[in-house]
Amino acid sequence: MPTWILVADASRARIFAAEKALSPLEEIRALTSPEGRLHEGDLVSDKGGRDRNPGVGAHGFNVEDEHKHDNAERFAAQVCQELESARNAGEFRKLYVVAAPGFLGMLRRHQSSPLRQMVAGEVDKNLSTQDPASIRKCLPDYL
Repeated sequence: MPTWILVADASRARIFAAEKALSPLEEIRALTSPEGRLHEGDLVSDKGGRDRNPGVGAHGFNVEDEHKHDNAERFAAQVCQELESARNAGEFRKLYVVAAPGFLGMLRRHQSSPLRQMVAGEVDKNLSTQDPASIRKCLPDYL
């Protein structure tokens, strides 16, 4: 049974497999969230609300990046569902997670306890666009 390596950010997740401890990485799956690449203004069609309290002055509500965050949370849940299905099917024996720091926290929140127990290591770097050889250098020598 291979070791899997998840490499992800808020808009893309790539799953690699390594058959043996010293094997090179082979990409086996890819998931994308096109919404993760959009700017906040592209995700909403309306301006944020305004608060006009007497004596305080008008100011906008702080909803900056709220929709991007919500999309990233949904994508993290989708990625974890994919991993959970593979875990239930016995497709991997252990998992390494390489993700952008903020997205890594989202992934942790959506992992089931049994899936979390299969995580052998984490790297908090955004390597989602890197080639397999560059990703492999950031992982332990023996997977």
